[in-house]
Amino acid sequence: MNKGSLVFIGLGLYDEKDITLKGFEEVKKADKVFAEFYTAKLFGTTLKDIETLIGKKITVLSREKTEKGEVVLDSAEKHYTVFLTAGDPMTATTHVDLRIRAIKRGINTQVVHGCSIITAVPGLLGLQSYKFGRTTTLVFPDKNYFPTSPYEVIKENKKMGLHTLVLLDVQADKNRYMTANEGMKFLLEMEEKNRGNVLSKDTLVCVVARAGSNKPVVKADSIKNLIKIDFGPPLHTLVVPGRLHFMEVEALIALAHLPAQLGEKLQKI
Repeated sequence: MNKGSLVFIGLGLYDEKDITLKGFEEVKKADKVFAEFYTAKLFGTTLKDIETLIGKKITVLSREKTEKGEVVLDSAEKHYTVFLTAGDPMTATTHVDLRIRAIKRGINTQVVHGCSIITAVPGLLGLQSYKFGRTTTLVFPDKNYFPTSPYEVIKENKKMGLHTLVLLDVQADKNRYMTANEGMKFLLEMEEKNRGNVLSKDTLVCVVARAGSNKPVVKADSIKNLIKIDFGPPLHTLVVPGRLHFMEVEALIALAHLPAQLGEKLQKI
């Protein structure tokens, strides 16, 4: 019987203070602490600040080592092992896979959830979370690689009147983080390529930057207006709304500075 355990702990959205009290108590008991920051990163803190808070040395894993998982699983077979991630740990399929493999090896597992971008963004915008369809991710195009699946997700969600949460590419190893402006540009390029009349420069889009910080940027307007704005440092997130309830329109006006004139038009639809 294995004596070790593997505890997945979400660090939240922005800085070291976002960890829950339960997560803090668990990590303080750990023999070994691992973390990955390639799926998301806490821009309001540093590795040193997190280590100081928890009083433990953290081994940060690359994407390759996280996906292989052996270093974490080998530790968890013998030691009380904690695996830290930004946001909520089970929103990434890699982490789900790691937990399944741990269970198959007879390792006791536990999840301590953290606040997630998936719930934070709707909350900041005042949009109803149950009206969101499939989430999608925009990735940086390469020479021969420009996947347009996000366009199809937005198209299908819009058909059902649902909002689309659009996550933007994180390439932590290259210190490259997609901005909302780049995301909107890529979406318009997808429209030009697919010509499905899903998006245009007049399409209403919402931008949330630095969710979890004391001063997140929250904006709603047409693409042609938002694409000109400097939203500051990462991380950025986009939402393409579907059909809006009148309360959601009011929320966007109050919380996301939606221009009143545009809000009046939406109220009449």
